Amino acid sequence: MSQPRDYYEVLGVPKDADDSTLKKAYRKLALKYHPDRNPDDPEAEAAFKEASEAYQVLSDAQKRQVYDRFGHQGLRGAGVDPGFQNPDEVFSQFADLFGDLFGFGGGGRGRSGGGQRARRGADLQFQLELDFLEAIHGATKEVEIPRQAHCDRCDGSGAEPGSSPITCDMCNGQGEVIQAQMFIRIRTTCPKCRGQGQAIKDPCTQCTGKGRVRKTAKLSVNVPAGVDNGLQLRLTGKGDEGSPGAPPGDLYVAIKVRPHDFFKRDGDDILCQIGIPYAKACLGAQITVPTVDEDEDEAPLEIPAGTPSGKVFTLRGKGAPRLGGRRGRGDQHVQVVVRVPKKMSREEEELVRKLAELQGTKVEHKSFFKQVWDDLTS
Repeated sequence: MSQPRDYYEVLGVPKDADDSTLKKAYRKLALKYHPDRNPDDPEAEAAFKEASEAYQVLSDAQKRQVYDRFGHQGLRGAGVDPGFQNPDEVFSQFADLFGDLFGFGGGGRGRSGGGQRARRGADLQFQLELDFLEAIHGATKEVEIPRQAHCDRCDGSGAEPGSSPITCDMCNGQGEVIQAQMFIRIRTTCPKCRGQGQAIKDPCTQCTGKGRVRKTAKLSVNVPAGVDNGLQLRLTGKGDEGSPGAPPGDLYVAIKVRPHDFFKRDGDDILCQIGIPYAKACLGAQITVPTVDEDEDEAPLEIPAGTPSGKVFTLRGKGAPRLGGRRGRGDQHVQVVVRVPKKMSREEEELVRKLAELQGTKVEHKSFFKQVWDDLTS
């Protein structure tokens, strides 16, 4: 399988292009390669779908962030599949934009010759909160999603059982009407039946003729290891159900990660701060550091003699798993901070003062009254 072209290259825009620039570039390509203007031209249709796929990703801030960071593999690893099977899916996705492009609703979606058009179900959004370590290790979460589902009573037709929808008398069941403006003939969605080609004479008492009812669906969301804030997972076909014969929409699960008390994250890398006594910083020591690695939740770290406070050490391969099919993990960066005791025993204080004397360092001397007080309270 050939590697898809870079989306910015497809639209002919720079990587810092704003929304207005993206839309303008896509409009130009959509007009050039629109199937109604290039009938029976598979190359034009492929270019049309390629441009639409690029615009779908780059016009969505979250998808664009994933793409800029991980590329095409990152989108697939995050459950995002922006591909279109045919131009009709493009028209369904960008109905408003095509209406704007061509000056009428639908943008030519009725070019197949009319008839009742099945409507794809709407996409849904859901925010899923995860603990920090759940995002690192991956998890399976059970969620409940309110969605539109086919009415069981009328099987989605909208008509009361025993009755049937009737043919729309405005479009004669075509779902579209043709409007003539001078010598131009424009095909538009029928305003009476809204493109269905049918009308409900005896509505279903359960769904009031809508054909769908609101239900709560219980779903399992498999969260891959290494997800981060703002990433979206796509569950294909888990959105609202469409009209009879049409596919359901998709469910987009936006990830929100709760902060951790010890670990912080920077991309694939993990950051933490750990305190060590002054003696270990001076003389050196081996310590253990907590990690996010499930197989080894602690790792040894060698502290060389003379380590200054604030020194950062790196534990290779102890960071977050990499998304998008890339192997390996990030790193863990450990900042060492020398701990200063808030209170010392008399013996400890005497030793520190002796050390200061040996090093020629001037320190605060205790007054006679403070010394007496310390003796009384010790």
